[in-house]
Amino acid sequence: MANWQIALFMMIGYLVIALAIGVMAGRGRGGDLTEYVVAGRGLGFVVTAFLMGGAVFSAFSFLGAPGWAYDRGAPAFYIITYTAFGILPWYLIGPKIGAIGRRFNLYTMSGFLHKRYGTKVLPMLVALIALLAFIQYLATQMKGMAYIFNIMTDGRVPFWLGALVAYGIVVLYVATGGLRAAAWSDVFQGGLMVIVSWAVGFAVVREVHGNSTSMFKEIIADNAGFLQIGSEGSTMSPVGYTTIILVSLIGILMWPHLFTKSYSSPAKVIKQTVLVYPLFALFLVPLLLAGFAAIKAVQTGTVSPDEVLPYMITNVLDMPGWLYGLVGAGALAAAMSSADAMTHSAALEVTDGLVHKIKTDMTDQSTLRFIRIAVVVIGAGAYAVTIFGGQGLIALLLGAYGSIVQFAPGVYGALYWRRATAPAVIAGLVSGALVNYYFQFAAESTPLGINAGIMGLMVNIVIFVAVTFMTPQSRVEEADAYVDANAYDVDDSVVAIDESVAATD
Repeated sequence: MANWQIALFMMIGYLVIALAIGVMAGRGRGGDLTEYVVAGRGLGFVVTAFLMGGAVFSAFSFLGAPGWAYDRGAPAFYIITYTAFGILPWYLIGPKIGAIGRRFNLYTMSGFLHKRYGTKVLPMLVALIALLAFIQYLATQMKGMAYIFNIMTDGRVPFWLGALVAYGIVVLYVATGGLRAAAWSDVFQGGLMVIVSWAVGFAVVREVHGNSTSMFKEIIADNAGFLQIGSEGSTMSPVGYTTIILVSLIGILMWPHLFTKSYSSPAKVIKQTVLVYPLFALFLVPLLLAGFAAIKAVQTGTVSPDEVLPYMITNVLDMPGWLYGLVGAGALAAAMSSADAMTHSAALEVTDGLVHKIKTDMTDQSTLRFIRIAVVVIGAGAYAVTIFGGQGLIALLLGAYGSIVQFAPGVYGALYWRRATAPAVIAGLVSGALVNYYFQFAAESTPLGINAGIMGLMVNIVIFVAVTFMTPQSRVEEADAYVDANAYDVDDSVVAIDESVAATD
């Protein structure tokens, strides 16, 4: 049997197992809205850890990270930095958001901001901006799925078909089983990703260079600046490097599919997850090493940077067919473990942030039905961007972060600043988003190489603070409930909020 046939057989086998796990996890639970959207608000530590880990172990980590190491050098290390430290604020804000969610029966970021600030305009804006960002991010996952199928089968599975088959599996189990289906699929996928990343990363380095020391000595001999930031031969300025770290650090918890895990996990589980989460950064190291190894093994221009790792496995190195399949399954697992949670969350934000604000009398069953339809429709939109869009995986990812980071002032203002007002949040959010989109899509460059998302965020914060002091404080009871929400009780699991604060709206 040819290597590509072995790879195809293993990848199809993986997809069947992932589908079976997802469907069985959600079986018999999908008829209840709370179960579908937040898994009954009781996910355990292992499931939560892998569900959050899927956010970093995605197509960008298996394909984009090696591609950046190969093409950009030292700037690729930003991935390690933000993965290790980006989740730390969740230790404080996660239990607090969970407490608020249980008190007011919330399950989206749109609902969180609507309850605090009152206006319907804000959740509608959040839903629209999140949808655009989700489609960009989902496109990175589908591009990764398509690259894997195409390269691992020597071009026999076309780009459009690979993306359609793999993402179709995701849509199927998310639409039927909701968050619990995504979570248990991520446990299986996460375990596979960890094994594959270490096995493949070190195998590639050993095959090409013998060891990592020899590899880096060869790179330094040719271009020492390639492994530095801001030096001659470097591919990025210090300001550019610092600000892509900042936009990722601040933005990671503003992604609705991560933000809302505060609703589905007890406070103790959230804190445990934060403590172990930096380990996921270690699992990315071998993938970066594989990308650096490709510098000597793959001539520039042979393939796009995002394709360099699977190309090395199939065309450069003498690897057995089963390793082809293992790499393919691991990369698919990485893409799908992010795509499922994002698809689920995108459908929730559109339904709660847009549809519920227009049609306020929807029953739980009507809401659930619409969410499932939204899963399919959003998937179709992301698929279109995947097929017809031309950006690389990291570019798509950073572009999406630039949009999503604009939620930060409104979220932190809700949690810690009683004085924050709805007009201020809206003015800052709109201004920041427009600045970000301008520098992403219209301008040739940003001042000093600052990341477009950070440019938008700076404008956002200034306007948010200024307008807050120019507008009267309102919704005092809700502000008190948010700011004073107890993070956890003596059991570290049951969240309490002052019962004197009544739910409004």
